Amino acid sequence: MNRIDAKLSALNAAGRKALVPFITAGDPSRESTVPVMHALVEAGADLIELGVPFSDPMADGPVIQKSSERAIARRVGLSFVLEAVRTFRATDASTPVVLMGYLNPIEMRGVERFAEEAAAAGVDGVLLVDLPPEEADPVRTVLNARGLHLIALVAPTTTEARLEPLRRHAQGYLYYVSFAGVTGASKLDAGDVAARAAVVRRLSPVPLLIGFGIKDAASARALAAHGDGVIVGSALVQALAESADPVATARAFLAPIRAGLDA
Repeated sequence: MNRIDAKLSALNAAGRKALVPFITAGDPSRESTVPVMHALVEAGADLIELGVPFSDPMADGPVIQKSSERAIARRVGLSFVLEAVRTFRATDASTPVVLMGYLNPIEMRGVERFAEEAAAAGVDGVLLVDLPPEEADPVRTVLNARGLHLIALVAPTTTEARLEPLRRHAQGYLYYVSFAGVTGASKLDAGDVAARAAVVRRLSPVPLLIGFGIKDAASARALAAHGDGVIVGSALVQALAESADPVATARAFLAPIRAGLDA
């Protein structure tokens, strides 16, 4: 069984909400990437989304855009990301890791080669924000052949017609974008999320994780009520960028959110 499925199934059986932090590989430094991943798990992360730096991250707000720019300036690319996962797996065989990014770096590497290398490194899933569901079948087929899930995004603006293929092909979890916009924006209203998320969650054959706009324990707890867990990205990336001790910062940032979800 894929580690994502095993973890989310265990959380559901225990009546707990999933906590999924996002960080950009190579930021705030190359050498801190794997230690920060371990620190996040120690602080209560159930799954980690690891961002693959890209030069044109059009779906991301300024915080993650800048983190990607800094990582690229440190010569962080897909090879580094895969090596980071491989190193992480040396001492953590159970925490699921999803690579989040854009299609271009994978196409440049070759989808077949990428899938083989990602599976060998210990990756569990891939989320490609610029891969339309109507064009995802060939990529999904290659990933699935190596035991990797292709994670899909659902937005408040997703129509019923477009939701159907997303639901039909859902793997691992659905990433529900809590509002239309780029990452890191501040338009979060839990009341606006509730109705639409309830529809998607009812139709989805996999857990629904809610992201965008989650900054702290209060916002995480508010949105977790409408899904199976939450994803926190920009606020964590910003905290790490400003930190002289990213490992300690990762623990200090995530632990209160874990406590809030479990309360």
